[in-house]
Amino acid sequence: MRIDGVRHASHIVWDWNGTLFHDTDAVIGATNSAFAEIGLEPISLERYRELYCVPIPRFYERLLGRLPTDAEWLMMDDAFHRHYSEHRVRCGLAEGVDLLLEGWQAAGHSQSILSMYGHDELIPLVRGFGIEARFVRVDGRTGPSGGGKSTHMVRHLAALKGVDPGRTVVIGDAVDDAVAARDAGAHAVLYTGGSHSRASLLAAGVPVVDTLAEAVEVATQLARDAAAG
Repeated sequence: MRIDGVRHASHIVWDWNGTLFHDTDAVIGATNSAFAEIGLEPISLERYRELYCVPIPRFYERLLGRLPTDAEWLMMDDAFHRHYSEHRVRCGLAEGVDLLLEGWQAAGHSQSILSMYGHDELIPLVRGFGIEARFVRVDGRTGPSGGGKSTHMVRHLAALKGVDPGRTVVIGDAVDDAVAARDAGAHAVLYTGGSHSRASLLAAGVPVVDTLAEAVEVATQLARDAAAG
């Protein structure tokens, strides 16, 4: 989805799962339902956040003690997405998202979404929450799941008219968001409400916050510093 707009000095690229969309319970529920199918013990939220990493097969390696075979990975991935579709219907936007998106847009800035959730599933979700018009572009994953975000981020920013990566801040809940921001020449702020523990996020070497309101405050300052520099 794309909406042409005016040239903006500051831009936020939002992650979706675990950031704008508070689906932590769905992720843990789907993970444990998938684990039950393949004989793995259930995992707690704390343990999940401690071990989670991208690419996803490495996460399973941490659990299994070895990398899954291609056949095992496909089975695990299929089981997770099947169960996630059932669990996510009970999830909603993170606290205060509507006002944060409105405030950033009202201040004359632009924002977009880049997610590794499937594009065809993402668009109706965003639309269903009534926030579609807040974004100049919404991109979900196309192609196989489980990989990193860097290539997608470079392509996403290149598709945005008048957006300078150096004055762009990526807000997400995973170390991979910070890696993708770095690889695209943007800044990053990481949020503790999603897939990673605070300790894991701090290792990325970017600002870490506990609320999305704080994330927007930090993004505002990063954008100002970039403009001044």
